[in-house]
Amino acid sequence: MNPKQEEQSITLIEQAVAGDRQALDQLIRLHEPFIYNVAWKFTNDPVEAKDLCQEVLIKIITSLSTFQGKSSFRTWAYRIVMNQFLQTKRRPMEDRWKDFDDFANELNGIPSPELSPEEEEEQVLRTATARTRCMSGMLMCLNREQRLLYLVGDVFKVDSKTGAEVFGLSPDNYRQKLSRTRKEFHAFMNRQCGLVNLDNPCRCSKKAKAMEAAGKMQTQAKLFDPEYSVTIAKYVDQHADEVADTVDRKYIEFFQRHPTKEDFDAETIIEEILKDPDLHRFYS
Repeated sequence: MNPKQEEQSITLIEQAVAGDRQALDQLIRLHEPFIYNVAWKFTNDPVEAKDLCQEVLIKIITSLSTFQGKSSFRTWAYRIVMNQFLQTKRRPMEDRWKDFDDFANELNGIPSPELSPEEEEEQVLRTATARTRCMSGMLMCLNREQRLLYLVGDVFKVDSKTGAEVFGLSPDNYRQKLSRTRKEFHAFMNRQCGLVNLDNPCRCSKKAKAMEAAGKMQTQAKLFDPEYSVTIAKYVDQHADEVADTVDRKYIEFFQRHPTKEDFDAETIIEEILKDPDLHRFYS
């Protein structure tokens, strides 16, 4: 968030606390995309992400009057996000795999049929879908703190100063934890993923063909709908602190190309929250 957006948030908070519902609406819309998209990657499920995002937004709304400006609003809000994510009930995908080895065994159990050049070209979208599903599964093999550290610090590139404040860590401790997570995660990718190590036999296109043949992935029912065409990289501030060296960046960029949702329509979380009469007493 840039200084202009931070200033805008402070103004909207003052107006919302004074009872301005329109200001509250604008404040939530300003921060919903980041919260939802982190939740989406955290849960690996758009429906679960919506529920988690709603929980967080309600927490932020009901706590607005406690914001004292001792830190930036972004830091204050993101701390609520992180605490809620870490404390919330476990989501189904979090228990899908015990660890990286378990995930690798499932991947390796999927056949890898040969593809002709024509088949490779024909199934580009299916391959992209299989790649996104696989990499999202990798994220679920991290524990909760590691997953959030990686998403916030490397994928969405929240600067290290803000990241340390959000996680309640010293800057050195924050960087050390992020570095350890990155090394563990990228070591697995280097052992398993054909995208980053050509010596690995695992190929998204081959797995996609086998998954479709087994009825586990339909051409017209892709996990990530084309409407989510914007990538995480759009959220990356070009002037943010450098978070990885050249080798690590190769891994991180795969996740920054993941789809994100921006077009929140009239029937979104915001509308559901603002129409809830039980919440009006917190900002009126």
